[in-house]
Amino acid sequence: MLFKKTRAKRLPMHVKKGDKVVVTSGQYKSNEAREILKVDAAAGRVIVQGVNLRVKHQKRSQQNPKGGRIQIEQPIAASKVLLFSEKAGKGTRTRVQIIDGKKVRVGIRCGTKFD
Repeated sequence: MLFKKTRAKRLPMHVKKGDKVVVTSGQYKSNEAREILKVDAAAGRVIVQGVNLRVKHQKRSQQNPKGGRIQIEQPIAASKVLLFSEKAGKGTRTRVQIIDGKKVRVGIRCGTKFD
């Protein structure tokens, strides 16, 4: 199980599954855009493609007769990622604006609309 089950209320997140993000701190810090695979709003954590990799040893089974080692992504704090803006070419902080009665995420410096 990747995420710890909690009974906390669902918190609003600045990122969603499928968004392109930039990691802002730690070993995987770069301006390279990566995709979000999973979001856990209650814990405030996200799984980002190719970030925070861990090796898991798989036992031999009928489905996997060779067994072996696989690399899987582990969750990181959502505060460590920024949405990637194509216009700016780097990560950007966002705010929520109401446009035509809908909430839309908008980049603070570049004005890019993300929804």
